[in-house]
Amino acid sequence: MTAVALTGTAAPARSAPVLRLLGAELRWVLRRPRTLVMLGVFALVPVLISIGVATAGDGPGDGPGLIGAIAGNGLVLPVAAITVSLALLLPLAVAMAAADAIAGEAAHGTLRGLLIAPVGRLRLVGMKAFGVLVVAVLATLAIAVVGVVAGLVVVGGAEGQLVTLSGTVVGLGDALGRVGLVVLWTVGQLAAVGAIALAVSSLTEHPLVVLASVLGGLIVFGVLSAIPTLDWLQPYLLTTGWTAGADVLRDPMPLSGIAESTLRALCYVAVGGGLTIFRMLRRDA
Repeated sequence: MTAVALTGTAAPARSAPVLRLLGAELRWVLRRPRTLVMLGVFALVPVLISIGVATAGDGPGDGPGLIGAIAGNGLVLPVAAITVSLALLLPLAVAMAAADAIAGEAAHGTLRGLLIAPVGRLRLVGMKAFGVLVVAVLATLAIAVVGVVAGLVVVGGAEGQLVTLSGTVVGLGDALGRVGLVVLWTVGQLAAVGAIALAVSSLTEHPLVVLASVLGGLIVFGVLSAIPTLDWLQPYLLTTGWTAGADVLRDPMPLSGIAESTLRALCYVAVGGGLTIFRMLRRDA
């Protein structure tokens, strides 16, 4: 006799293991051609900057901002490349991943299958958030790792050490630790962008709407932050403090800007994650 006949009820469907779900999402993310193309583009960013600095032939400190500080000081390159990419390229990659995660699935008709599968809605949201976070981590690491190599090989200078913006010199280990801190901080900022993008993605079936909303919002934030009479809005804008990563190039290293921007990003993660969960729990299959 079957279990149904013995108990009078159907046996509950077994939920898929979490690790299997995360593995499936990881494979799905990494098999997309656009993901691989984006990672290649991000790896090219520090290479192009290093070639430009090397061929310019400027001395240390010549040129504007961080780009000028790269000349003869190659370990500045990964920090500068991440800071430049955070303005638009990195948020674009995360927004694209979030748009594909839910809105893209809905547009292709595969989201319905996920909603009726023996996978809890919270697990589904967590799985999609994991995929977006993977893209953020890989994109940032691509810039950082290639930036370190290109900085040491192409730009060179400082005998493998880092000359800080304060004029002091730190060793290779300390310099790599500072680059790692920037990577962690940047991933946190991108997680906030991804959380908001997932929330928008759960409200529409059109991935382009997600891209337009997220990138448009970031542009509006940038405009608002440039208006002196709206200084009171600064603590609430996600893009406020996105240049704080460059603080790792100072000695002693000020952490107030990194801490404040991280706390702000956590608030956006909480809001975006809460909205996504609320929407997905009430979404019809």
